[in-house]
Amino acid sequence: MAAREGSTFKRCGCRDENTDRALGVKCPQLKRRTGGWNPAHGAWAFQYELPPTSEGGRRQARRVGLASQEQARQELEHVKALIALAERDPVVEVQIADLVQAALKQRRPLPNLEEVRRRVAMAVDVRTEPPALAAWLAEWLEGKPDLAAGTRASYAGHINKYLSPHLGRLRVDKLQARHVEAMFNLIEETNTHILECRESEDAKIRASVRGRRVISLSTKHRIRATLRSALSEAVRRPDLPVSVNIASHVRLPSCPRKRPLVWTPDRVRQWKKDGTVPGEVMVWTPEQTRAFLAHTRKHPWLYPMFHLVAVKGLRRGEAVGLPWSNTRLTDGQVDIRVQVVQLAWETITSTPKSAAGQRTIALDADTIKVLRAWRRFQNEARLKAGTGWVDSGLVFTRQDGSGWHPGQVSDWFCRIVRAAGLPPITLHGLRHGAASLALAAGTDVKVVSAELGHATTHFTQDTYQTVFPDVAKAAAEATAALLRGSSAPVG
Repeated sequence: MAAREGSTFKRCGCRDENTDRALGVKCPQLKRRTGGWNPAHGAWAFQYELPPTSEGGRRQARRVGLASQEQARQELEHVKALIALAERDPVVEVQIADLVQAALKQRRPLPNLEEVRRRVAMAVDVRTEPPALAAWLAEWLEGKPDLAAGTRASYAGHINKYLSPHLGRLRVDKLQARHVEAMFNLIEETNTHILECRESEDAKIRASVRGRRVISLSTKHRIRATLRSALSEAVRRPDLPVSVNIASHVRLPSCPRKRPLVWTPDRVRQWKKDGTVPGEVMVWTPEQTRAFLAHTRKHPWLYPMFHLVAVKGLRRGEAVGLPWSNTRLTDGQVDIRVQVVQLAWETITSTPKSAAGQRTIALDADTIKVLRAWRRFQNEARLKAGTGWVDSGLVFTRQDGSGWHPGQVSDWFCRIVRAAGLPPITLHGLRHGAASLALAAGTDVKVVSAELGHATTHFTQDTYQTVFPDVAKAAAEATAALLRGSSAPVG
């Protein structure tokens, strides 16, 4: 065969008894007396003259130790097919030959034909190996400078805690759905371990998992969403051989929306009996909310903020970051344009991340009265403090005029709830309660959705419409009344 056609051959490691030279392809034991190849002796190989190096040097593709002549022929044809992809472009020929040579030297399988074909079609250097997932995730996150700080921190947490430790070494184009599902299985095994240790009678075992968090199903969905977003960018990149977003094929149990449950008398009795909290998102009845606000009056530096959250449903960061410049008591309106975001214990001030989050809220007469009284109280405190006053410009401040830390506000909320003897809810539950109260009072869902900063009315209605049992019961009675309205026969 011509040199550029390549050849297959058989050789062994025997040496001449007299000269000690390697016999190679000339060993008489390679063939039987009948002329056929001896399958019990020697191994097959192929060789092919590659395109010259970039400096013009000659080189060969050569691999020995193959099990059969057919395998040697297949590998030879594979090399020839790879070189043919260059279509006589000398630059691409050198790149492909470099790739083949590297694989042979490192005793790795020959480059995948379709993968090289895609990279040639994309006009990128075929020698550049696609990055490992950890490297790609870092590059992807760095390439998103406009992310809100909270979103960036969430993505970084998913990457650093889960995706990179479990999957980071895999090449981005080799990642499969089964790899990601295996990661989630390991996370669930860790969850089980933490829960079992918490139930142990051994104090040391319980202490070994103190502070460790069980990863919820909703968090798993967010981890998958982070990976899906990163891989979507990889699919769009012409220099990466990623054609399918495998995160879209990863199986997770569905994660139903967590709808609020109200603390009905029966649920309160059960909670007082054995501490049972029936749902992840709990809200108070109007009577319980009034009891909380009455108890909060003992804390004049907190009452106005909790009143506003309870009535208008502000998020914690929106209430903490609300400036007087965005609060118009004469007009009875508040512009939500700023929020304080907590990252670990550090905080940053930013704008709400969605367009719906930037909104204007109408205040009721009672809330205007509360805020006017609060402003007088705050002004008196400022005059007494003199130069010690911190001019933060915020509506809700501590005794020295500085802003509240979001975490401190949540801590104070929990303390007051316990002191009032009320069933537990979170501070965000106070926002849920405000939404539920507004809908129960007959406020149009569009108005409630806009004031809460929701992107769609469907979310608002689906989440809050039937929280209070008495509202649902009234609707049921109204429906039944229609049937009782006439006893005349039909037809």
